Amino acid sequence: MTHWLFKSEPGVFGIDDLAARGVEPWDGVRNYQARNLLRDRTAGGDPVLFYHSNCARPAIVGLAEIASSPRPDPTAFDPDSPHHDPKGDPATPRWYLVDVRYRRHLARPITLAELKTHAEGALAGLPLVRRGNRLSVMPLSPAQFDFILALEHRPAP
Repeated sequence: MTHWLFKSEPGVFGIDDLAARGVEPWDGVRNYQARNLLRDRTAGGDPVLFYHSNCARPAIVGLAEIASSPRPDPTAFDPDSPHHDPKGDPATPRWYLVDVRYRRHLARPITLAELKTHAEGALAGLPLVRRGNRLSVMPLSPAQFDFILALEHRPAP
């Protein structure tokens, strides 16, 4: 089992959207490294921390889980989709997705600023707390995942 952090812009698709839908395809991943992780390492039941990015207060806001095996992302072949890949070919798919199932909102958002205060300790090595290399899909160690979840029950800094 791999633990994950998936990033999404709340103005495009946020935790409230996932809560309303229950299960949703995680489509539109268009970075090769993130695609490889999604395609090669995800499995049904893997836990996911849901992170709101590119917003006033980036934060981990919810808990979800992988609800399917990876499969080709059909939005890559849809010319009307914002995720369309003009070079996409269904015979040799380049982009993949998984379904994600909502589990719950966190008791409170765990902000990027708060996570960074642990960058030299429990979250050392976590790409999210370093500049650059912030993929939309990233694996976490079980210890990192558990540490982050435990933060929701501490007072916000």
